[in-house]
Amino acid sequence: MTTTQYLFFSGKGGVGKTTMACATAVHHARQGKAVLIVTTDPASNLADVFEQPIGHKVTPLGMDNLWGMEIEPDKATEEFRERALGPLRGVLPENVLAVMEEQFNSPCTTEIAAFDRFVDLMIQEERGDSPAFDVIIFDTAPTGHTIRLLELPVDWSKHIEESAQGSGNTCIGPVANLQQQKAKYDTATALLANPDRTTFIFVTHADLTGLYETKRASGELASIGVRSVELIVNGLLPEEVCGHPFFRQRYEAQQRCLERIVETFSWTQRRMYLRDREIKGLDGLAHVAADLYPRAGAAPQFTLEDDGEEAAPEPEAGAVSDPIAPLLQPEGRTKAVFFTGKGGVGKTVVSCAAAFHLAEQGYNTLLLTTDPAAHIGAVLGQEVGAVPVPVEGAPGLSAVSIDQEEATEAYRARILADARTKYAPDMLKALEEELNSPCTEEMAAFDRFMEYLESEAYDVIVIDTAPTGHTLRLLELPFSYNDQAMLLFNSRQGGGANASPEKDRLARIVEQLKDPQRAVFAFVVYPESTPIEEAARAMADLEKAGIRAQFVVANQVIGAEYCTNAFFRSRRAMQVKHLRRMKERFRAPVAILPLLAGEVAGLDAVREAAEALTAPAATPQGA
Repeated sequence: MTTTQYLFFSGKGGVGKTTMACATAVHHARQGKAVLIVTTDPASNLADVFEQPIGHKVTPLGMDNLWGMEIEPDKATEEFRERALGPLRGVLPENVLAVMEEQFNSPCTTEIAAFDRFVDLMIQEERGDSPAFDVIIFDTAPTGHTIRLLELPVDWSKHIEESAQGSGNTCIGPVANLQQQKAKYDTATALLANPDRTTFIFVTHADLTGLYETKRASGELASIGVRSVELIVNGLLPEEVCGHPFFRQRYEAQQRCLERIVETFSWTQRRMYLRDREIKGLDGLAHVAADLYPRAGAAPQFTLEDDGEEAAPEPEAGAVSDPIAPLLQPEGRTKAVFFTGKGGVGKTVVSCAAAFHLAEQGYNTLLLTTDPAAHIGAVLGQEVGAVPVPVEGAPGLSAVSIDQEEATEAYRARILADARTKYAPDMLKALEEELNSPCTEEMAAFDRFMEYLESEAYDVIVIDTAPTGHTLRLLELPFSYNDQAMLLFNSRQGGGANASPEKDRLARIVEQLKDPQRAVFAFVVYPESTPIEEAARAMADLEKAGIRAQFVVANQVIGAEYCTNAFFRSRRAMQVKHLRRMKERFRAPVAILPLLAGEVAGLDAVREAAEALTAPAATPQGA
């Protein structure tokens, strides 16, 4: 049997990890190895990069030795549920099956099911009961959620073992049904910790937030036993094209950060230059692969061959008033403003800029992050923790980051304290076991998030959310969490769900999120095809839940005055083309945040970003 190598790609959102993972897959396939590339990102763009449908099955990708698969959460959930319940149909009474099916409707089942499918791919290879691949590449969700994914084998194995010694139940059914899962999870844990079999590859940009994120996440990886780590520094500006002072400043900042990266990390490091256009299709990926894994003596190529396309004309533009200020302002009661989008498109910078602007307008503003890989502290230039603190130098602005562990402990303590007044000791023990499930972390984070929405202590709460797929998961929780809460509190007692104050609380949150006067949803995108398509898909999903996005921010738009050579004129032409597409694609105003000369770090830079975001600007006509 082939000894499969497992490569995990991750990093801060938007650093190009999918492109690097796909280019690596193409490289190994061209070397004659059988390669499978799998995405575990709920907002996957694997199909966009390969320019072909993929879906929830192993699919040939148009060249010898290369296959792909997108783990679709809904399908993985149905498969997971049926594997557990299928053998029991016709054996157990209908009322028992009904309770078990209700347990599988818990908010965490989707996460567990997608994770279980990912583990299956590893275990099948070890058992030899699937087509053997020489290399399996996992293109994962952005770092905070990847760490969560890789921690799950340890967490679930431990929870199953503890439940077996207690009531025999877990939040997704009887532990007897999950004993085989524990063996799988133990095997996965061993593989992740084996440096001869598994390599974790961080992708980063040469900036301070990327450095910070990589350093933080590498420590968490070490804590779960991952020892083989490499690094790709992506998006480097070629010195040859940085003649204009604007880009020269950015180039020199990257070089200073590169020096710190070399000093900080002893791992194998690869470097990749920025291209003058998007990388899509097998030809583009092969071009990147040649630079990422160069032959000895080969010089890097930082542009693609001219494809013969004419540059798109500049969009018709005119001075327009700030399209977003009226949408941000509160109207009597606390307003929540959500910024979401594909990882790395600049949600945190836009969130900080918008919050700073609102505070300057005299509104008591809270900036809150729900992203487990948050770096609002790095942008603001001060430490941000689990308790709201005033932002020094910005009167009226406070900031807070939801701390997963702290929120989980507080949530458990609150639920148990309330339960002690209602339930007998045996019920309390069973409830405590359920609260020790890894699922509880997600519910606890959302519970803390709800507390801020309910507090009415601020005029505006600006929410810097996790990347799109996980944001949608967060926003779906009010709709699905109610069932789990009722199960948790009432099913064992036979109580009526309608009597629960928790249900009323959740109903109020749902109504607030659906009310455009009290909740604003905005997408941040780069003017590139992948973020635009992902935002369009996410907007459609939001509309199914009764929520409509109210505006879009096009971030890092290159000013025409800086494009003094063919390289940046080509990038600008690409952006202009996509700005036109955004006008057609989105039924919402588009605000433009131009590319700034330096990294947004510290209040002076945040103020500059806020002024650029909210000032009248030249935008595509009709956007």
